[in-house]
Amino acid sequence: MPLASPLLELDRVSVAWDAVEVVHSVSLTVAEGELLTLLGPNGSGKTTLLRAIAGFEPPSSGAVRLKGASLEGVAPHRRSIGLLFQDPALFPHRSVYENIAYAPLLARKPIGTVRDEVADLSRLLGLERLLDRAPDQLSGGERQRVALARTLAARPSLVLLDEPFASVDYEVRGLLNAEFRRALAARGTAAIHVTHDREEGLFLGDRVALLFDGSLEALGEPAEVFAHPPSARVARFLGYNVLPSASGAIAVLPEELGVVAAEAAELGAPGTYTVLSSGTVGRGFRALLGSSTGERAEVRSPTPLPRAACYRLRWERSVRLPSTEGLSATPQSPRGAAP
Repeated sequence: MPLASPLLELDRVSVAWDAVEVVHSVSLTVAEGELLTLLGPNGSGKTTLLRAIAGFEPPSSGAVRLKGASLEGVAPHRRSIGLLFQDPALFPHRSVYENIAYAPLLARKPIGTVRDEVADLSRLLGLERLLDRAPDQLSGGERQRVALARTLAARPSLVLLDEPFASVDYEVRGLLNAEFRRALAARGTAAIHVTHDREEGLFLGDRVALLFDGSLEALGEPAEVFAHPPSARVARFLGYNVLPSASGAIAVLPEELGVVAAEAAELGAPGTYTVLSSGTVGRGFRALLGSSTGERAEVRSPTPLPRAACYRLRWERSVRLPSTEGLSATPQSPRGAAP
């Protein structure tokens, strides 16, 4: 039996600004009801790619297809794609109820249908007690929940979320992550969520896509991508240390990296690291170490490491990387001894 066609398909999509290509031949799909997180550092092309999907940036090459149909030449408001940005951009002179009801009223839905839609979305996102309020009476998290409800009320085929929690207080971000994921799943609405927060992206996504310098470098289930980063820069972005070893470049998590005090005669020698900074992170301590050849390593430990102390590194577990980009030619053994 043939597999169902994807809801969204990007086929070698590139985007150029003033003849300079900023997104390079990106191909990926999004299935019905899937939540894909698009991860990458600032300036990696995430928002530009989102704008190409939405219709605000025409691809310089490649194709964007929704439900098998090309979106070339289709205006943004005719794409059945909802948009939610860091700024919720609610209608300031309309109540919460009126903001949510805007799209179904614009579509000339019966008033009873509109009331049911608002009631369903307000229950789903915890907005029942806020329906009479104006946007300026809401907290940042409440405004984003209203913005999502307003977006979903239009019944889009796909929702694009561009850093929607970036300006929300840290203590409510985790709750909003869970609420947004639940609301999208309850509606069966597919979404692409853009973020540079790796924990948020890994937590939210059914799959994750990592974009660097406009190119897609990793795509897969979060646990699989995290366990097997395909390159040094993906590993660094996901929080690993990237180190040279006798067998090539490896990735080691900070909590799995240990230290052994270097002998006096070894101070500053290849393969040794000096503590550049050290401090508490609540439970335990974090230290940043640097080598004479320019590598950096982060270590998590139960006790602080003295500043300027010199160590060799050791580890029990590591991930072999295919790339040695950015590493010196001086290898280390897993136990921290000279090879």
